[in-house]
Amino acid sequence: VDGNFLYKEDLMSVLPVGLSKDDSILFTEHYIRSWTEEILLYEKAANNIPDNVDVDKLVENYRRALIMHTYQEELVNQKLANDISEEEINAYYEKNKELFRLDNPLVKGLFIKVPLSSPDLGNVRVWYRKNNQDVIEKLEKYSLRNAVSYDYFYDRWTSVPDVAAKIPLKVLDTDANYLDKNRNVEVKDTAFCYFLHIEDFLGKDKQKPLDFARDEIKEILINLKRVEFINKVKEDLYQRASDRNKIIYYYLNSDE
Repeated sequence: VDGNFLYKEDLMSVLPVGLSKDDSILFTEHYIRSWTEEILLYEKAANNIPDNVDVDKLVENYRRALIMHTYQEELVNQKLANDISEEEINAYYEKNKELFRLDNPLVKGLFIKVPLSSPDLGNVRVWYRKNNQDVIEKLEKYSLRNAVSYDYFYDRWTSVPDVAAKIPLKVLDTDANYLDKNRNVEVKDTAFCYFLHIEDFLGKDKQKPLDFARDEIKEILINLKRVEFINKVKEDLYQRASDRNKIIYYYLNSDE
């Protein structure tokens, strides 16, 4: 189109994976049409804007703003994030507990998924219900040989939706307290057995545990300090440039 070329590799780089033959044809036709129209519209617009200097200035201003924003975010991530102490996180949590309420229940426990053809499923049915070191070791050794998936989360809170994604049990989508009432769950489908043991349950709207809220609190504290931090960076840059005589002021003569 007027000296602009759309190559096959350009099209293939944006073509979604897994499309059917008919869908890929429709996508290709639409993409080529849109590409052509954009070029024609751009050329028409470029030839009819009275003052391209203003556009260039806007583009340059946007480029400067984007570069500064990217740099500031990188600074915040590198410097400020590491300056948030555990003491600050704990203090903010204790002072603002009402802000941290669960949108979904949390659980601690254990999950194991094994093929139906796996040996010793009777043992697994006994082991997965118990929380003691001897049984956990047996399950871990068993999972290395037989399990498709094994997740030990006695030591951390896990969201129920994350657990529900691993097991074909639709009631978890509708009953928020199902795992509080059913601490040991076994489900089968045509290929696998799913075993889930719940040791601890924390219901929806309850206060978030500190460990579960830590990342959220850290982000809040970073945002609270962000403006002060960036202003300090600007002041330091200005002072450094001033000390090195990089900033020069020019004054008009008094008679002008």
